[in-house]
Amino acid sequence: MKKGYISVIPAAGLGTRFLPASKAVPKEMFPIVDVPTIELIAREAIASGSKKIIIVISSSKEAILCHHFTYDRSYEEYLIAKGHQDLADRLNQIAKEVEVTFVLQKEQKGLGDAIYACRNVIKDQPFGVLLGDDLMTYEGHKPVLKQLFDAFEKTHSSILGVQEVEASQVSKYGVIDIEEKETNRLFSLKGMVEKPKLEEAPSRYAALGRYVLTPAIFKALEKTPKGKGGEIQLTDALMLLNAVEPVYAYAFEGKRYDIGDKVGYVEAIIDFALKRDDTKEAIKKFLKDKDLR
Repeated sequence: MKKGYISVIPAAGLGTRFLPASKAVPKEMFPIVDVPTIELIAREAIASGSKKIIIVISSSKEAILCHHFTYDRSYEEYLIAKGHQDLADRLNQIAKEVEVTFVLQKEQKGLGDAIYACRNVIKDQPFGVLLGDDLMTYEGHKPVLKQLFDAFEKTHSSILGVQEVEASQVSKYGVIDIEEKETNRLFSLKGMVEKPKLEEAPSRYAALGRYVLTPAIFKALEKTPKGKGGEIQLTDALMLLNAVEPVYAYAFEGKRYDIGDKVGYVEAIIDFALKRDDTKEAIKKFLKDKDLR
């Protein structure tokens, strides 16, 4: 893999599905046990080889998100003085490992507009995109974004991360139409249908929050009209891009949590807690005592 891919994390959305909690606290800062979700997303980018992360923010989130990723020497020294070296190491981990840049999305005009706002920072480089509502675990596998970066090294074309979803879930996602199968996990993309009925779905492969994009996406976004909800949709731009250069889909390995959904968020907290030495036994006992049947 090339050294130093840039990754983009869009974090300017309003988080209306989590009101009233998201009125004052950005949903990206909601914790999975004690780690903000956006930090877990950033860790995946770092584990995938990214040396620079661009976080797209709105003005209302600027102070909180910027502060979280800023190196805080005084707080680190305070924790060390109190004997909490482990907490001090964790506090500034992201700031020490990767360059974090913030880009302001001035208006809420959709994911495509959030990506377009990064054009002057990214310029002519391929880059990864990690959506904050899609939290991935990948025990036994490469990080999900790394899987896409590796596939990009073979195709040199934009790639969507996809997985097969249950038939009952098809209508919740953008479902891809496959042109042909390149390998066991790589597909040429023919098109995409947004939230189709099951009988109208071209496949059961859904786009699930991870992308590697070529800089040609910016020209496609310039030509993309407003779509669903009056917003600039990234999927619409990808279909325009697919007319001038190939776009692929990669069926990644790993488990995905929809943490933009209340149930998915709680599931993620429970599963993460069950994997941690400091919480797993207490959570196991709690669930057993609940006698969930």
